[in-house]
Amino acid sequence: MSEDATGQGGIEVVDDSRRTVVRLWGDVDASLRDQASLAMVALLTRGGPYIIDVSDVTFIDSSGIAFVLQVHRMATDTGSTAVLRDPPVLVIEMLDLIGLGGTIPFEFSAGDTADRVETAGV
Repeated sequence: MSEDATGQGGIEVVDDSRRTVVRLWGDVDASLRDQASLAMVALLTRGGPYIIDVSDVTFIDSSGIAFVLQVHRMATDTGSTAVLRDPPVLVIEMLDLIGLGGTIPFEFSAGDTADRVETAGV
């Protein structure tokens, strides 16, 4: 899976040396339903632990948050883990808004932690 033809957003699954990474970028909304379904199959096949890389997300709606929560639930149901990598403020605030702030652990790249968390008021 790779960036969609419009360049507006996408979901792809890649392996790193220790964990399976699902990368979301751009506008993550209901238009990515097919990509989300394919990603879930790939994640189930590869197994965890999982990194949900949301560092390049510019918009996320309830469909996108539902996908993130499905990955987290799949990980916990299979005895694995899932973390959000470099969540932008909009993702942190959306999780807080729906009462799920703190449900999924965050993983920040060096130098990213203070800026994102302080801006989100966490």
